[in-house]
Amino acid sequence: MPTFAVEQLDTVAISAGSAIDGMDLMSPFVWKEGDLYRIMVRGVPRSLTPAMPTGIIAGGAGTDGLFFHMDKGLAITPGPGADDAGGCEDPTVVVTGTGHGDGAGEYLVYYTGVDAAHQQGAMILACGPDLSSLTKREVVLKAPPGEGNMKEATLAQTPQGDWRLFYEYAADEASRIGMAAGPTPHGLWTVQPDPFGIREDSWDNWHLSTGPMTILPGQDPVMFYNGATHDARWRIGWISFDPGFTRVTGRGIEPFLVPPPATSRADTDIAFAASTVMEGELIALYYSIEDRILRRALVRRYG
Repeated sequence: MPTFAVEQLDTVAISAGSAIDGMDLMSPFVWKEGDLYRIMVRGVPRSLTPAMPTGIIAGGAGTDGLFFHMDKGLAITPGPGADDAGGCEDPTVVVTGTGHGDGAGEYLVYYTGVDAAHQQGAMILACGPDLSSLTKREVVLKAPPGEGNMKEATLAQTPQGDWRLFYEYAADEASRIGMAAGPTPHGLWTVQPDPFGIREDSWDNWHLSTGPMTILPGQDPVMFYNGATHDARWRIGWISFDPGFTRVTGRGIEPFLVPPPATSRADTDIAFAASTVMEGELIALYYSIEDRILRRALVRRYG
């Protein structure tokens, strides 16, 4: 069974003067196009009121993976539909073709839409030829009224060419991870049995949420998932699957990434994984701490 060790921690920063400047930052989805790093990230007003959106989504780019020049406009904003009138959260990007603005493909952005009452989240797909002209296409997954959220998409392709969509959902006053199958990254999605569950005697004994998937040649796919105890102190662990995502092949005993100690037990105590890119032999894991600060961990796999 493999092990994963954090070798370096870095702060991720964005340019001043953008539409999310001064906001709390969460859900940093980073990917590479050639030598360029791109990001989509959620901004949250620091003094959030019921009238404010729970999030807006901005895009940007950089050359070193740590500092990003943000676009002047926002990539995804709430409304006009009811399913995301209260906010837009948790962007996950799939690039078809060869990248930004070249006419050879498009961007698929799965994100969480929050209703106006801030009571329910649904997973929504937006598409476009570049990040400044995304069109909201459809609600992909939505629970019945009063039955919680569908959020935090992670997508992966099998060796047979079909796709899996992993997502967080609410059940029994806790978060769980579900999975759906589809022929393309657009869907249509058919819900499958949950890929894994909580462990009663461990650090992930109450809440689970999806994290990024790393798939390398000759190795089982690995998800860096998010788990928590009943008091919602989130940590980052790992779990591996067979290439067809039909069974679990390994799971870390302890979390391998935790946030720095909180000043007070009343403070938000969260590390939450969002995306990965490869940096040579190292996995660059992008995550947030305290629901407001962006970080990158360089992770080495052993075994």
